[in-house]
Amino acid sequence: MDTLHVPNRALFKAAEVCEIAALQPYVLRSWEAEFPELGVARDGTRGRVYRRADVERVLRIKHLLVVEGLTLAGIRRRMDEEAAPAAVDEASLAALFDRNARERLAAVRQGLRGILDLLSDRPPAGPGSGNARPQAVSREAVSTASRGRRHVSPGGSRRASGPQAKAVRRKSRARN
Repeated sequence: MDTLHVPNRALFKAAEVCEIAALQPYVLRSWEAEFPELGVARDGTRGRVYRRADVERVLRIKHLLVVEGLTLAGIRRRMDEEAAPAAVDEASLAALFDRNARERLAAVRQGLRGILDLLSDRPPAGPGSGNARPQAVSREAVSTASRGRRHVSPGGSRRASGPQAKAVRRKSRARN
């Protein structure tokens, strides 16, 4: 494959991609429809924008089409094969994890289960989970705090704080 120089930038305009790959804009747009992994982002004012990886993918598509003579379907299959991860054998995976790593994973799993227990309001599971729970907050305090319907002034008195209540207070101040 001919080595083309791709400028070291993060984003490219569609016209710049066409210039780098020596393509007509309609070809690039048709490849966008054929290859959804071409991460085109539409910017409201600047039009279509491509990442550097997208430009390299366009160059790879052009090479497979022109040099190797593949069809678009053949190119898609080839790119899927190249992107597919190799199958992981269970025995090789077990060899990668030593005993220490398994113990750390078990500790993380237990910690995550503890967090799940706290969030779901279940009784703690397992030994060592007997930590004191935070005190429950009354239902009224939660509902009024979440809706913002009541306001506690510094003196401790409650008053309504919705938009209608504020309008009523403004009118009463205007009368006084």
